[in-house]
Amino acid sequence: MSEVFRGRVVTADTTIDHAEFRIEDGIITEITPLADSPKNGSTFIPGFIDIHNHGGMGGAFPTGNAAECIAAAQFHRDHGTTTLLASLVSASEAEITKQLATLVPLVSQGHIFGIHLEGPFVNACRCGAQDPSRIVPGDPDMFSRLLACGGGAIKSMTFAPETPYAQELVSLCATNNVIVSLGHTDASYEETMQLIDCAVDAGATVTATHLFNAMPPIHHRKPGAAGAFIAAAGANKAFVELVADGVHLHDGTVDMIARNTNHAAVAVTDAMEAAGMPDGNYLLGSLKVEVKDKIARIENGAIAGGTSTLYDQFRRAASRLGMNEAVRLTSTNAARVLGIPAGDIAVGKLGHIVELDSHNQLVRTICPPSTN
Repeated sequence: MSEVFRGRVVTADTTIDHAEFRIEDGIITEITPLADSPKNGSTFIPGFIDIHNHGGMGGAFPTGNAAECIAAAQFHRDHGTTTLLASLVSASEAEITKQLATLVPLVSQGHIFGIHLEGPFVNACRCGAQDPSRIVPGDPDMFSRLLACGGGAIKSMTFAPETPYAQELVSLCATNNVIVSLGHTDASYEETMQLIDCAVDAGATVTATHLFNAMPPIHHRKPGAAGAFIAAAGANKAFVELVADGVHLHDGTVDMIARNTNHAAVAVTDAMEAAGMPDGNYLLGSLKVEVKDKIARIENGAIAGGTSTLYDQFRRAASRLGMNEAVRLTSTNAARVLGIPAGDIAVGKLGHIVELDSHNQLVRTICPPSTN
């Protein structure tokens, strides 16, 4: 199957005001600048890539059935996200195993790209919107069993650098091509940097789970894990997730990190089931969540995931950083994290595209089924 598109093409590094490109069997095979401007006013950007997402449209990846999880994935795809990791939360081994059985088939069916385990080997003192009763010390044997249940679908694992057996968890991640995502932590700068170096030496990709959230703030004499993540990103050792929705982080914080971490900042939604839904009462894992004015909080007031889409975050970032940097933040850098030929509009890349109108309103998501 072959289809030709004409309009403005915007990527992280280039803007072609008038272009024609062809997608054939899910792959971009041609791209040609045009002398005349297409009359449709369309702008094409790479499809968004969300590596941390708990659900949407009433469907929760940590607890939902297959139909609910498919609805959540489709909601985000309808809003431009062409590649998505379904994120779980801290839970018992039995609960995680049960949910893996629901989600693994959705990977082979193309609804989601893979699975992200956010916990349970995190620091209960920095649990955020995770149920502290479900948090356990690092357990390589348990992780090995979960990896076996995942059958290759587990792509990312969040754990705290200070959890017991952290280096063994790193080794398992490296062996199984799983991203080492560090977060929900009270670790020191030194402890965090040591584990990052361990992961890099093992050949693993490292990310910081929602930088600044669920970790101590930076102090000039005590930079902590956040300082280590920023330093590692600047040294090409790690990527940093940013929930760039204006709720989890101030826009100025997002801009500072995006401009000063050597193209290592990755926008994530951390979306929960209330994304796309009205204000009201919801669940995140086993915790009750109230959504008011589109902000989700648990009973103690802690933010409980997000309600935005990456399309929302793209438009927010583009208004400040420009479209090229917004593409980098919401697509290109995440493609590097996952090691996939996406996040760009170039020959040989996947034909995962978002079409916008002349006002940057989303027109459609282009994502050939064979490339999901």
